[in-house]
Amino acid sequence: MAPEAPVEVRDWIETPPHWLVVETVLPQSDALLSRLHAGEREALLLAKVLNADLVLLDEKEARKAAAARGLRVTGLLGILAGAASQEMVDLPSAVDRLRRTTFRASPAMLRNLLLRSTRKEG
Repeated sequence: MAPEAPVEVRDWIETPPHWLVVETVLPQSDALLSRLHAGEREALLLAKVLNADLVLLDEKEARKAAAARGLRVTGLLGILAGAASQEMVDLPSAVDRLRRTTFRASPAMLRNLLLRSTRKEG
């Protein structure tokens, strides 16, 4: 676990839920992947190995690398939108909480997400 991870994340991973499976990924030499953060690099490698339906990535370079490998990508906002459409989360509350973290998204992107969600409800 990265020492800079928020305390909530470190606490959560100390007693992970039963459904969490931790996989080890063998490193590969790939110039494009070498420019990515270790977690993004491993997520891409694992997604390819597992033939994943979807990989969760937010950073632009990682998303480009995923697309170049034929992987379908979503980001945290896509996950939240999907969860909200299934009434698993309250999207305005989740976005408000997200704004108070180090997560970076343009205010316009967050507004559009909330507007699209409101239109689907109505």
